[in-house]
Amino acid sequence: MKQALRKLFSPILNPLEAGEPSPHYRASHRTVLNVVGLLFLVLASVSLGALVYTGEPGALIPILVFSAIGGLSLIVGMLGTDAAVSRLWGKRGD
Repeated sequence: MKQALRKLFSPILNPLEAGEPSPHYRASHRTVLNVVGLLFLVLASVSLGALVYTGEPGALIPILVFSAIGGLSLIVGMLGTDAAVSRLWGKRGD
């Protein structure tokens, strides 16, 4: 199942997986990435509730932004290699 999902999301994962992971990479980075992804999806859900409650079309912007950030974080956190997670974190401590 994981390989099928990796193939489906390969346009997102392939550019991030090029190269080696940073020497400062730790396994906790993946956990934090998953938690942050979930928090962004919760924010998107709250924004969706605000859209339904108020009917304001301006609520679509945070829904789209928070969903995109949360989805990307979860895709990379769950399916990506250590190099992909490291690339999202950036080069810290160099």
